[in-house]
Parts: sequence; structure tokens; C-alpha cells
Amino acid sequence: MSRASLFSSPLLLGFDELERHLDRASKASADGYPPYNIERLNGVNGSGGRFRISLAVAGFRREELEITQEENQLVIRGRQTEEEGKAFLHRGIAARQFQKSFVLADGMEVKGASLEAGLLAIELRQPEPQRLVRRIEIKD
Repeated sequence: MSRASLFSSPLLLGFDELERHLDRASKASADGYPPYNIERLNGVNGSGGRFRISLAVAGFRREELEITQEENQLVIRGRQTEEEGKAFLHRGIAARQFQKSFVLADGMEVKGASLEAGLLAIELRQPEPQRLVRRIEIKD
């Protein structure tokens, strides 16, 4: 049975990649750990701009975190290792691994990342889209 799609209209040509991005984003957002915020840094309006993704990664050291951009996907991984020689009477903070993915728009750039007070902040920039108007000649 085939799936009906918003992008199956004959008037929407070449949006197959966008549909795949939306599918990937919906699957990636299922896991709620670690909690995160996404902020627009230069106001509410405007199509281009700057963004910040903040993840709560308390207990992770810088060397236990990895950020990669794989084409249009930003992937953040955290891997904690068990410390040898510790005997816990109660263990409420688990050494937990995670992978969080965000689908980025074309042209979006990761400008940098910082770790402070248990928050991993990733700065992103989306360039202003260029308007293109072109006249197409009709040949005989």
C-alpha cells in the first residue's frame, strides 16, 4: 500500500529531498534525552539568521561529546565511561550515552560550540536567501 504524501502534487516538482528530511526529523525527535532548547538569536522575524541549540549535558566532559555535520544533518553524540574503583551506595545518576540529530536547511552553517555549566551550546547561521528572477526566452 502506498503512502499519500503532501508532496505528491504534480505542482510540487523536486521536493522529494525535502520529504526525506521531514521523515528523518520526525524519527529523530522521538527520544527526549538530553533535553534541549532551540533559540533564534536575532529576533522573531526574518528568513535568514542565527540560531543556538542548547543541550543539557550535565556530567559529560568535553572529551565525551562529539559534534559532526553529515551533509544536512547535525549529529551530537555523548559517551560516558564508567569510572573504575567506585562503590556506590545509591546510583541515581547513570552513565548514559545519547545521540541527538537535527536536520539542517540547505546552506546552514555550524559556526561553533561551547560547553559551560552543563550546557552544550551550538551556534548556527543561515545565510539570507538570494532572490532569483530570470527571463526565459521562447524559441521558435
